[in-house]
Amino acid sequence: MIRLISVSILVSILSLTHLSAQYFGKNKPRYTNFDFKVAESPHFQVYHYLKNKDELTKLMQWSELWYDLHSDLLRDTFHRKNPLVFYNNHADFQQTSTISGQIGVSTGGVTEGLKNRVVMPVAMSNQQTFHVLGHEMVHAFQFNMLLSGDSTGLQSLRNLPLWIVEGMAEYMSLGRTDAHTAMWMRNAVVSENIPSLRDLSRDPRYFPYRYGQAFWSFLTGIYGDEVIKPLFIATAKFGIENAVPMVLGIPLEDLSEAWVKTLKDHYEPMFKGKKKRGEGRKFLSDENSGKLNIAPAISPNGRYVVFLSEKSIFTTDLFLADLRTGKILRKVASTTKKGNIDHLHFLESAGTWSSNSRQFAYVIFKKGRNYLVITEVESGKEVEVFPLKDVPAFSNPTWSPDGRTIIVNGLVNGQPDLFAVNLRTKSTRQLTNDDFAEIQPTFAYDGDRIAFATDRVSMKEGRTDGKWKYNLAVMDLASREIENLDVFRGADNMNPVWDENDHLYFLSDRDGFRNIYRYHPDSSHITQLTDLITGVSGITKYSPAISINKRGNTLLYTHFLGDSYNVQRAAPTRMEQIVVATDDVDMSAAILPPGNLGQSDRVNPALANLDDTRTIDKKEIVPVKYRPNFKLDYIGGGAGVGVGTSNTFGTNTGLAGGVDMLFSDVLGYNQIFSSLAMNGEIYDFGGQVRYVNTRKKIGYGFGLQHIPIRYSYYQDRRQDQLETNSGTFDVFNYPYTTVRYFIDGASALAQYTFSRTLRLESNLAFTRYSSRVDQYNNYYTILQSGNDLFPGNYIGQDRERQPSIPGFNLYSTGLALVGDNSNFGLTSALQGYRYRIGADHYVGDFSYSTILVDLRKYFWFDKFNVSFRALHYGRYGNDANVRTLGFLYSIDPTLVRGYSSGALGRTNDVQGLTLEQLEGSKLLVGNAEIRLPFTGPERLSLIKSGLLITELAAFFDFGMAWKDNDQFGEGGTLEPQPVMSTGISCRINLFGAMILEPYYAKPLREGAGWNFGLNFVPGW
Repeated sequence: MIRLISVSILVSILSLTHLSAQYFGKNKPRYTNFDFKVAESPHFQVYHYLKNKDELTKLMQWSELWYDLHSDLLRDTFHRKNPLVFYNNHADFQQTSTISGQIGVSTGGVTEGLKNRVVMPVAMSNQQTFHVLGHEMVHAFQFNMLLSGDSTGLQSLRNLPLWIVEGMAEYMSLGRTDAHTAMWMRNAVVSENIPSLRDLSRDPRYFPYRYGQAFWSFLTGIYGDEVIKPLFIATAKFGIENAVPMVLGIPLEDLSEAWVKTLKDHYEPMFKGKKKRGEGRKFLSDENSGKLNIAPAISPNGRYVVFLSEKSIFTTDLFLADLRTGKILRKVASTTKKGNIDHLHFLESAGTWSSNSRQFAYVIFKKGRNYLVITEVESGKEVEVFPLKDVPAFSNPTWSPDGRTIIVNGLVNGQPDLFAVNLRTKSTRQLTNDDFAEIQPTFAYDGDRIAFATDRVSMKEGRTDGKWKYNLAVMDLASREIENLDVFRGADNMNPVWDENDHLYFLSDRDGFRNIYRYHPDSSHITQLTDLITGVSGITKYSPAISINKRGNTLLYTHFLGDSYNVQRAAPTRMEQIVVATDDVDMSAAILPPGNLGQSDRVNPALANLDDTRTIDKKEIVPVKYRPNFKLDYIGGGAGVGVGTSNTFGTNTGLAGGVDMLFSDVLGYNQIFSSLAMNGEIYDFGGQVRYVNTRKKIGYGFGLQHIPIRYSYYQDRRQDQLETNSGTFDVFNYPYTTVRYFIDGASALAQYTFSRTLRLESNLAFTRYSSRVDQYNNYYTILQSGNDLFPGNYIGQDRERQPSIPGFNLYSTGLALVGDNSNFGLTSALQGYRYRIGADHYVGDFSYSTILVDLRKYFWFDKFNVSFRALHYGRYGNDANVRTLGFLYSIDPTLVRGYSSGALGRTNDVQGLTLEQLEGSKLLVGNAEIRLPFTGPERLSLIKSGLLITELAAFFDFGMAWKDNDQFGEGGTLEPQPVMSTGISCRINLFGAMILEPYYAKPLREGAGWNFGLNFVPGW
């Protein structure tokens, strides 16, 4: 029994020798080495690498402007200069080391609480950058208030619903007039799906940004802006249920009823005369689409359309469909299929067709910048994939009618401009060079002009309701002269598209609603084509949402209604034909309810007067030397418990309790993590410290560790003799043995990431393995001979040091290639692939090498998954089979289910299966599963549930362990035995804390019965 325990524990602890490296997981690549500089203003320390000083000055002036506005309302100040980290574009931002998690395309900025850093990229337009900066600055004040409060801290975040936090940031940076949020609220009313305030806290369907902004607009309209800080602080301390009656004097339920009634009373009268359903007919059937169907692009010949959809559930992909029938023909692009793509540029960019309708171009994120991809539509083959010279970030390509040029809106050193790409030479030509934003370019069919949306009029003449608005403009490409169209000044006019009749279709919120309009350049005549209750919109107001064919007789647009973005198909001649004057602008419908009811209103007047608000002078911006500012970020109690249970090998535990500390610099390049833990006696004290550097493309780190692993078990009762001063007595001894294994070592790790899905790891380590065995003898008097049920009276206990396995040293080096393009479902991966191929070599007291090949593939079929795994791990070399190193077991329940000790006993009688036939230094495993998400989110699961998250699985497991290859030959003295089983399991996600897998398995051996077991691991 002691030998079994020794080798099984040693097998597990040999995996702890290297510096922390993920077995699987997507990467945050470091494609670019950023040369950060530092500049200071009165309240901020700005980290940047902008080469454009004017852009830096603008960003710092905007930062101080937002500081003054938020500080005045919240009556709060920063006691030290707050760090701001700016990246030149979103592709660079995705590589940031300041935030440990992944940065997706939809993340506009992040504010973290440890250092109160605002981290964000420069966006494609001035208003986007200005708004995100103001939004994130609110978060900086929120963290500052929590950290400086007398009874609040970062732990108070658990009391704050996301809609309170994000809604406050949206309200204070956008104000009460917002056509996009108003569209969301109208949608909630017309869909009869207005959430209660409790629903906002517990139901993820309700987007916290939009509903949160509407809530704060509602609340401040009744109580005034002075209520913002008291309610925020009270909620942080006591939760929203208690904060509302404390601050407002009414129960949360009453406030919630008033919120619902206000939305209904405000919006229902607006619905009169407007349409709930979109013009034309739904282009895609429910069975043939997802909930998110956006950015349609019609081919010039009118046969095809490419659009973005998350119909695959896990990713947003490009699909090709037949324009006439709506049938999806193929998937054009997917990050699941193409692991070298980091992201599709899906949020605020559409693709473009060649004039002959044979090729389609779109934008991706790859290797730290944007690339243009040109695909052959018929075959799906990629023709070209290339970056644009000197333009690292760009979007919204438009293809010239002659096929020679693609024009994009690009971003260089923080300045948005238009660029033309020569498709033959790949050279780029800058079409604009100014402070204004030019976005969403589109070619006219004569090839001589482009139309685009721009903020040039608004930036010259001033903001509207605190925002720079977008007008339409037309550029003559020969002269580069720009004509600003005098259309709906003061509204957002975006997403222009032409037909061959020189009609310009576009989106405008000129009356607070988002609808489609047609402009006639010759007559300046405008016709409104839709009059919808909700609106025509993609995910954001910047998302392309309309497309027209060349002849101008088929229009596709994205209609937002209910919980879906649906593509509608319509003939413009059969749509609304409402003639509208070019100056007919009334944004009153964009004002969020209830408006201001005579209370203190400080946010909205401040936003309205931004153009007249003084900001800092250039002289107040001072360059300073970069200092890492390396300091303690976090200290807290750690509770790390490792428990493994097996009917065959017993129970073992690892460290539990202790203290964790995290140190880092301001850019996150250097991090030190230390952990000290104690569980039991002084021998159980352990700790580790790790240093990680992610500044360069090759990340590296070092670590030191002392890790004790304790295992305890009772031995059988035995009769013993106890010597005392009064003589020798016969006693019963109930011995209790504690085995401790100690891992002491130093390690180094280096990692090179090729992409988000592929990395190369290397490691170097020294490890000392040692052990200690203590036996605790518990003595009891003997009541009577043969009494096995009850011990006698307790006498006492002593401890004996027992012989243990001699310690040994190992020096190792290794290399591993890791790929992970999988998408995780409820309890396991459901789509994509994972693989890890590695080799390690060990020298020291033993000499051997290990090889690991772990291949996993996941296929998703609408409602269920089929998964496969092939795994080989083996030790090879002179000391591969030294028993001190431990053996691998093919009946490990995480590899092959159904072979508990009970099953082993039963099959041993039938087949002569012994433990020696199941152990070895080499292991081969094969698994196949059919996985069915059973209860959980509606889109993914068979049964909708918000609390119970489960997955059903039918499985087949195969495993075999062996020591030497000659065991398979005739000369082998012991034939290794493969084990197989089949069965069913149910994985249960316990609120994200752990995944529990009860299973019912039948070993595929004659005479074996069904076995029940339990695993505490996610699905492989």
